[in-house]
Amino acid sequence: MRSILVVSEDRETYRIIRACHRSAFRVELLATRDKALEMLHTKRFDYLFIDLELLREPRSGDGYKDGLHAFWEVNPTLEIIVMSPQDMIRQAVMAVKAGASNYLTYPLNRDEVRFVTDSIDETILIQSELDYLRDKFWQADSLETVQTRSRAMMAVFDKIRSVAPTKSTVLLIGETGTGKGVLANLIHKHSNRRDVQYISVHCGAIPDTLLESELFGHEKGAFTGAVRRKLGRFEIAKGGTIFLDEIATITPSAQIKLLQVLQDGTFQRVGGEETIDANVRVIAATNTDLKKMSEEGQFRKDLYYRLNVFPIEVPPLRKRIEDIPHFVDVFLKRMSKFNAKGIRHVHPAVIQAFLKYPWPGNIRELENLIERANILETTSVLSPESFPSELFETDAVPASVPLDASMTLAEVRRKGLKEIEKVYIQEQLNRHRGKIKDSAKAAGITTRQLHKLMKRYGIRKEEFKPSP
Repeated sequence: MRSILVVSEDRETYRIIRACHRSAFRVELLATRDKALEMLHTKRFDYLFIDLELLREPRSGDGYKDGLHAFWEVNPTLEIIVMSPQDMIRQAVMAVKAGASNYLTYPLNRDEVRFVTDSIDETILIQSELDYLRDKFWQADSLETVQTRSRAMMAVFDKIRSVAPTKSTVLLIGETGTGKGVLANLIHKHSNRRDVQYISVHCGAIPDTLLESELFGHEKGAFTGAVRRKLGRFEIAKGGTIFLDEIATITPSAQIKLLQVLQDGTFQRVGGEETIDANVRVIAATNTDLKKMSEEGQFRKDLYYRLNVFPIEVPPLRKRIEDIPHFVDVFLKRMSKFNAKGIRHVHPAVIQAFLKYPWPGNIRELENLIERANILETTSVLSPESFPSELFETDAVPASVPLDASMTLAEVRRKGLKEIEKVYIQEQLNRHRGKIKDSAKAAGITTRQLHKLMKRYGIRKEEFKPSP
């Protein structure tokens, strides 16, 4: 049965809320905020109805955001409804802006109480349906790629979902190592051309003298060494997709030919006169400012406008640090398939260093660092010793808990203790190779207490046992 926690000193408030939800919810009452936080550590609740005054942090300022986050740290999915007197509606609205689901005013009206929970339930259902439809769009083998906590990347995936089924030209803009090639492949896999060829060309890696021949092919005798006809990448990709990486590096003559492809859908082989239809979807990528290059005469303006039909800016890793733990997990799993060392975790100090590092090489640099550490590591956890020392030079604070000046001292202490406790348990299990009895003895606690702590922090002993 679903449950509601009412935090109020007024029993009449509790009776009204319970009467409105008697058949569908279990309703419990507590008088203070601290008792409510304590209760949430042991029981799960779907809704929290709380007096506005009790929500406010015990310090200067409104503190509604901090007050709400104190509850979400314990139960991230908790829907919070604040209750306030009529003369404090403005403050109640501020609490909603800080993240509360809704507000009610005293005296409580039964219809309004029911409407609030019903409307939140309906919103959750609609959002779940939208999430399901979005996930349904992505192919199963792409779900790992599209997982993100970054709002910027969510916007990127929304754009990809919109443009993939079309035949429009796409220009991916972003720094080296941000995954533009992966996104280009993602667009192709979710297009109407998914069952035809996907041809990837790194334009910057092909010598200028050979670039036109590689892209458009050549006829026999077109130049010295052309002993036979050769098909170019555009011809091979017919009906499919061609990805032109580092598009800014192509020669002026190749730019003219590419413009013809995008304008007329045709091209000629080098040294040939036959006009060939180019039934191909073009995805280009660049790590330079093409617009600036075109304004300075280094890149054709007309070609730039043809390529810039649907631009997608890919954010660098330093602007999506929320996704670093996911990337680390993905890379570790990928490497464990080829290097059976049983490494499943990264030391918290390493993760903290990752979050502060500027990542000039972006995702590619992160993957390379994980691979290098995977080779060097001798335990089941990637430790700081397996990474380059410069990675930790930006880590001015040795503690593994990020400091947030908007939090109260009590909250910082509580969060810090939890983090230290979690890391300590992981260290003991790692040291004793996942053996519960030995780990508990070393920690000076019972095996029952250790099991309880492991459950609280989502720690599994199997992750610390050596691979067979």
